[in-house]
Amino acid sequence: MAKIKFTFEDKSLEPITVENAESGYSILEIAEDNGVHLNHNCGGVCACSTCHVYVEKGEGSLEEISDKEEDFIDRAINPRLESRLGCQCIILEDDADIEIQIPDQSEIIGHEH
Repeated sequence: MAKIKFTFEDKSLEPITVENAESGYSILEIAEDNGVHLNHNCGGVCACSTCHVYVEKGEGSLEEISDKEEDFIDRAINPRLESRLGCQCIILEDDADIEIQIPDQSEIIGHEH
């Protein structure tokens, strides 16, 4: 099983580590299934940028970024080189060791999930 450590730009939130993430699932799905808050206004279909995350470690264990995803990342708040959309980060390896930082989501307009 893959290991994913979620940290938060909002330092009032404690890191959460998921030890049993399965390959074939997205970072967004793993977050939702394990009580990690990550906005996703479009429902996880790569039609917005609200599930924007920073991949701090393990990029090679995730599906490659698409042109469509890059276009939406350009619309995210404070994009960086390690920016991805959680809905598009599909885990490829069962033994992946991934670290994700979730940006401060207080500026995102929309509903929470």
